[in-house]
Amino acid sequence: MKKRSVLVAGHDTSVSLEEEFWAELKDIATARGVTIGQLVTEVDAGRRGNLSSALRVFVLAELRRRAGEVTG
Repeated sequence: MKKRSVLVAGHDTSVSLEEEFWAELKDIATARGVTIGQLVTEVDAGRRGNLSSALRVFVLAELRRRAGEVTG
């Protein structure tokens, strides 16, 4: 797990994520045409609890959504 700094709603903050989650988060941001900071700000705005946990849940939900598109 690695701690990374990111700009969230104009403020520096840090999140601790496993490399696999960080890589998926970067891929999602790229696919949406936004920066990591913009994507994390979006997740932050709707979260309850810890930001790192919210990011993991977001990545999981996005991967499930994508899997549903492939199989559905």
